[in-house]
Amino acid sequence: MNLNHQIYWYLFPILLTFLVKEIYQLGKEKKLNKKDLFCTIGIIVGAELIYSLIYGAILVSYFFVYQHRIFDLGPAKWYAWIICFFADDFSYYWYHFVNHKVRFFWASHVVHHSSEDFNLSTGLRIPWTSNVTGAFLFWIWMPLLGIHPLMVIFMKGLSALYQFCLHTESIKRLPHWIEAIFVTPSHHRVHHASDVDYLDKNFGGNLIIWDKIFGTFYKEDHRPKYGLTENIKSYNPVTVATAEWKKLFKDIKSSNRLKNRVLLLFNPPGWKPGDRSKTARQLQLEMKKLNKQKLFRYS
Repeated sequence: MNLNHQIYWYLFPILLTFLVKEIYQLGKEKKLNKKDLFCTIGIIVGAELIYSLIYGAILVSYFFVYQHRIFDLGPAKWYAWIICFFADDFSYYWYHFVNHKVRFFWASHVVHHSSEDFNLSTGLRIPWTSNVTGAFLFWIWMPLLGIHPLMVIFMKGLSALYQFCLHTESIKRLPHWIEAIFVTPSHHRVHHASDVDYLDKNFGGNLIIWDKIFGTFYKEDHRPKYGLTENIKSYNPVTVATAEWKKLFKDIKSSNRLKNRVLLLFNPPGWKPGDRSKTARQLQLEMKKLNKQKLFRYS
């Protein structure tokens, strides 16, 4: 059993209690989408099977890099854990940012955003292909710095548990000082929204400070509409896990220029050759332009 799984199993009774309680409450309020829930369970099973197959290769790569470390930041040094926490969260921010800005990575990450509901089970929609396509490489600089690989895996596991708890509408706003420093359910609801003004915002995992530093923070000011700008419209876990890959390969195949094929891979989701693009940034610029026109018209 790997370290990530150990963390989950130790806290499993607590997590399961919260999950079952929320499912019961949603069912009581007639807000539970059973098809969506069973789709999520199928996605979890597939993700765990794939991850168990490649976990060893990820760990080996981290240990290989660790052999060439610059410093020695082992678990016995208390300050190494503080460095590990901030390094992990910084790595997650940029991993998450790239997942939304590069279509090759978005093809995996889209699975996590595929549900049109937002609850604790949504947080369990883990992409099948993210580590296969190199997600773990965003943390590989940490063993090179000198942070022990098992510390990296452990901290990633704790971060994943914290982020699981963010997927809820039950918690509205937390005290101001918490909202100012940490990622909260309010911040993460914005991130999961398909509303144009909310797109590509609040990428942080544990700390919201990175979004404030790099200009991607957005405060929740209206109830979000969850899901994608173009939803997958399927409860088949295989369909959900592969839908964006199929669309990506179809777009590449239909393009007759090598340059455009490369750009389709590495440009943001929604990019198309010519003037057919509908990236998040373009949609937001169009919305601002439309709002200015409305303001001018009624002024």
